Amino acid sequence: QVRLVESGGGLVQTGGSLRLSCVVSGNIYDINPMGWYRQSPGKQRELVALTYRHGETKYGGSIQGRFTVSGDFAKNTVYLQMNSLKPEDTAVYYCYAEEELTRGYNDYWGQGTQVTVSS
Repeated sequence: QVRLVESGGGLVQTGGSLRLSCVVSGNIYDINPMGWYRQSPGKQRELVALTYRHGETKYGGSIQGRFTVSGDFAKNTVYLQMNSLKPEDTAVYYCYAEEELTRGYNDYWGQGTQVTVSS
């Protein structure tokens, strides 16, 4: 069984910062990439940021340099540093991990952590 456990969400004022963490555990090997998605009420889940084993990162278009994703693949842990938060960043943030297989891949999701940015 694979578990993704997020922490670090909460309530913050506009312009503030939060740091999310996620630990991936269980029978999962060769994670690549891992990262974060988010979903606001009435909207589709969207990419926030991914980090790859060899150092590459990928960010969603709405982030605009305010967020930084980092990962420790030896510890199966991924972080998201969020700065200059805006009310439109309010969403449930989901940890994501992709397991490389010989053919194809498996993807796994956390339960989500709420981030609320007040104006």
